[in-house]
Amino acid sequence: MDCGQRRPAFLYFTGKCLVDMKILGIESSCDETAAAVVEDGVTILSSVVSSQVEMHRPYGGVVPELASRKHLEMIVPVVSQALQTAGIDKNEVDGVAVTQGPGLIGALLVGFCFGKSFAYASGNPWIGVDHLEGHIHSVFLSSPSPEFPFIALLASGGHTSIYYVTSHTIAQCLGQTLDDAAGEAFDKVSKMLGLGYPGGKVIADLAATGDPDRISFPRSFLDKNAFDFSFSGLKSAVHRYIQTHSNDYKDRIADIAAGFQDAVVDVLTYKVMRAASAKGCRRIALVGGVAANQRLRERVRRDAQKSGISVFAPPPDLCGDNAAMIAAAGYHHLTARGDGAVNLNADVYSRAAYTRTNIASSGRLAV
Repeated sequence: MDCGQRRPAFLYFTGKCLVDMKILGIESSCDETAAAVVEDGVTILSSVVSSQVEMHRPYGGVVPELASRKHLEMIVPVVSQALQTAGIDKNEVDGVAVTQGPGLIGALLVGFCFGKSFAYASGNPWIGVDHLEGHIHSVFLSSPSPEFPFIALLASGGHTSIYYVTSHTIAQCLGQTLDDAAGEAFDKVSKMLGLGYPGGKVIADLAATGDPDRISFPRSFLDKNAFDFSFSGLKSAVHRYIQTHSNDYKDRIADIAAGFQDAVVDVLTYKVMRAASAKGCRRIALVGGVAANQRLRERVRRDAQKSGISVFAPPPDLCGDNAAMIAAAGYHHLTARGDGAVNLNADVYSRAAYTRTNIASSGRLAV
């Protein structure tokens, strides 16, 4: 069959024709309704993200039921816009990849059920993708991208982990947060300081005007030879500082932000560099929402340069939750799987399905 002709989608995934494959990605794990079309796992034809930040801002965080209702409202127009922007219709989609977990159950179900239904109705192959694996694949959607193997630091609002990535479908989790994630700590400290939600950008902007050495906060390295994280103690230290300086802490907010940010950055940088050294790896990837933090990028790049290590990070708009990264991860799992089956019995999951283990070829991070 001529690869320039239209053919049944399953032929893409049986080794007969593996070019120009357009994957529709869908993401709804938290408070963004997102859809994207990605070709061959690397070229973004469209990426649409509908944010709910303004709706959740008054509550200081994401309200799960409100998030689910908004996803229901936005899923059809967001997917339609992604297809239109990519210049294709639903019949030109070659496969569907949708976030399966972890995340908010109600929010996940909206995108997941829509993705399954879309694939079933159109006769397309379909796969559920782990949200964290999607973040790892965001680094392949811009140039340059790393060769395998590489160390990935994934820091976001819900997760902070380090992976040793050896292929598009295999990665080993070396360590993870034992309590608060890095992005969660940013949000909570921002709330303590009365700066609102979300906290990542506002803390970073304030920190740029403050002195990180004026107020020193603890660095919780735990075991310096291991790769787990803990940020609850740092969060508590900021809270205690505010309590003991209740009369004048507002005059020092920029310095508090700078000191807090550097405490997070120091720990993240140390751990990812230690992981690269332990694995003898010459490449590091920074992914997840916190990877957009300029201070973190600068610090990791500075330390990596001293050790002859290359650092890769997606542009800021691909660091946060998006569907392009889900489509990219889905492409590789679909090609590795080699069939067009749609498992209608598949379900979502709320928690990360692993500790220190491998990404399974099924597309879910296995226990």
